[in-house]
Amino acid sequence: MVFIYTTCENMDEAKKLGGLIISKKIAACVDFWPVSSCYNWEGSFKCLEQAMLLITTFEAKLEDVNEIISLNHTYSVPLIAGVDVRRINHPYKEWMMKEIN
Repeated sequence: MVFIYTTCENMDEAKKLGGLIISKKIAACVDFWPVSSCYNWEGSFKCLEQAMLLITTFEAKLEDVNEIISLNHTYSVPLIAGVDVRRINHPYKEWMMKEIN
């Protein structure tokens, strides 16, 4: 199992991306919540409110999720980071296997 982490411009974009990912059955769950971020972009310091997505899927679906995010994200350079999860409980894993094609 992997978590895929990305941030979005706002909650509307997060819900849109999450809906696309779940409707394509390439993830079992997408969590999103507001987050504050600070970074440098093209020579300017930015500190703003965004929405964070945490996508629960299998390693085999990472590239599919990456493609959906890349094609539908408002940012020209979104972070799309896969984080390996070492252990999950068996009932949750069984449920995921039924939800992801």
